[in-house]
Amino acid sequence: MEHAHAHHEHDAHHQHHDSDHGGQGTGHGHGHGKASWAVAAKATLHCLTGCAIGEVLGMVIGTALGWGNVATTILAIVLAFFFGYALTLRGILAAGVDLRTAVRVALAADTLSIAVMELIDNGVIALWPGAMDAHLADALFWIVLAISLALAFVVTTPVNKWLIGRGKGHAVVHRYHR
Repeated sequence: MEHAHAHHEHDAHHQHHDSDHGGQGTGHGHGHGKASWAVAAKATLHCLTGCAIGEVLGMVIGTALGWGNVATTILAIVLAFFFGYALTLRGILAAGVDLRTAVRVALAADTLSIAVMELIDNGVIALWPGAMDAHLADALFWIVLAISLALAFVVTTPVNKWLIGRGKGHAVVHRYHR
């Protein structure tokens, strides 16, 4: 209940990378190149949005059902991945891609980014003294959650920059948004 954090990069935000950055090495399927920090930050922020939605929802549901920390954390992580992928799927499906292809693209684009975010986010919460026992009404819960998400963003942005620069991650999504 007191964990479940938000983060993950997924989504329709990727669709903006191609047009916003004119293909400047974001790896839109044209080989590999240098990805800009702005593109990586935008991809990470979108990922973080899906993760945050899933994490907070998981914490609220786990808390409402009286679940313990482990069960609530697992639910929050599962929902973080779900919402992270869902945001990406929304953008890909809107581009007219079939569901099977869209699912494969979302999995390829977001899995590493979401995993890194979840590892950092949940790691901070698990290691922060008192955070696992904080309740939704406690300031500590929200403060640690905000810090954990901010750290997840900082750590995941270079990962996404590296992936995009190699034509992976969110660069895969860009191929379907033109």
